[in-house]
Amino acid sequence: MNRLTLLTTRECHLCGAARADLDRVARETGLGFTEIDVADDAALAREYGDRLPVVLLDGREHSYWDVDVPRLKRDLEASSNS
Repeated sequence: MNRLTLLTTRECHLCGAARADLDRVARETGLGFTEIDVADDAALAREYGDRLPVVLLDGREHSYWDVDVPRLKRDLEASSNS
């Protein structure tokens, strides 16, 4: 299981920017990420649908609407050192 998950949906203009940010983080850290379209999961759509894209770190919401790349990298580093 990947530590990072990007929750998206179709026709989401912010999702493309978030994907590009996570692609960069993945290249820099050697981690991959999973992308899930919430349109395929009613429970996820109910919980996250009003604030997409959402980045989950280890299954917990880390950010939404945009990716704070420095904070994400810092949190990845901190959690891997604990």
